[in-house]
Amino acid sequence: MTDDDLLPAMPDFDPKATRRAVRRGVARTAITVLAALLVLVLAATVGSGLIQRRGDREQHMTDVLGTAFKIYNPGYDVEIRERGATTPLSMSFTVAVRPIRAVGGFVEGYVGVEHVVTQDFFGHVGRLPLGNYAGTTLSRALINVGTGNQPKEDSRKVLARLPEGLNALAVVEFAKPLSIGDLAAFTARHTSDADKVVFERRPREIPITWGGPTMWDRAPMPGEADEPIESDLANFRRWVGILKDYDDDNLHDFDLSLARLRKAANDGLAYAYVDSSATIGELRKIIEDPLVRTVRVADVTYDLERP
Repeated sequence: MTDDDLLPAMPDFDPKATRRAVRRGVARTAITVLAALLVLVLAATVGSGLIQRRGDREQHMTDVLGTAFKIYNPGYDVEIRERGATTPLSMSFTVAVRPIRAVGGFVEGYVGVEHVVTQDFFGHVGRLPLGNYAGTTLSRALINVGTGNQPKEDSRKVLARLPEGLNALAVVEFAKPLSIGDLAAFTARHTSDADKVVFERRPREIPITWGGPTMWDRAPMPGEADEPIESDLANFRRWVGILKDYDDDNLHDFDLSLARLRKAANDGLAYAYVDSSATIGELRKIIEDPLVRTVRVADVTYDLERP
């Protein structure tokens, strides 16, 4: 007996079995790699979302950027719809906007055109729609506050050739800024509504304009003033109070700044106001008040429901 007789017999080579084994090995490797990648993607997505939403960051984003967007677009009714949509690299919210018209006017696309405002992973806001490029009639009227354009004698002529029963959207500008108390007394005396108040003089640029029940979504505060105009100023000051120094960079994208907002909130002076429900006849009386510099009509409409 030789040594070769003691060795086990070598199995015959089976090409098919070899191919099956190779395929099983490749499949196992591929499944392992895909599972690892899936875990990494899920971890990155969930981790990124948690990082972006840490603390009150998500609420702060909509409170700050959503309200800044409304100030940036005073010629529109703005509704925040979808809040805090998060991707691995950004957070965003959706707004619906409609041009402000005189009460009774019809607006095309009544439900509102939607836009998305996005903040990237590092907290920087992306490209913004509308704003200085919107060019609504109300925005143009607000840009003219403090310029001296369309003085009182010219506005009288505009009002004189319009039917006194028309509803109007108008900006009433004061010769000198009024305190909020004086503004409330002025509007009460003329039975006028200050839907929005202009809190700074900024000729040829969109000024800081605040007003309306949806300006900043928040819970009502105990003991809040019953007077809507005083309540609006309190809300404005409260909103400015939540702003952080690091918000200033994003605010500049909305054509705003912390310094301007803080000064306007602290001063609390009304340079003009917006009334969307005055009639032409009422505006003819308002323009004769010595406190008024001029009245700019931005829109008129017949109230079809008025008898």
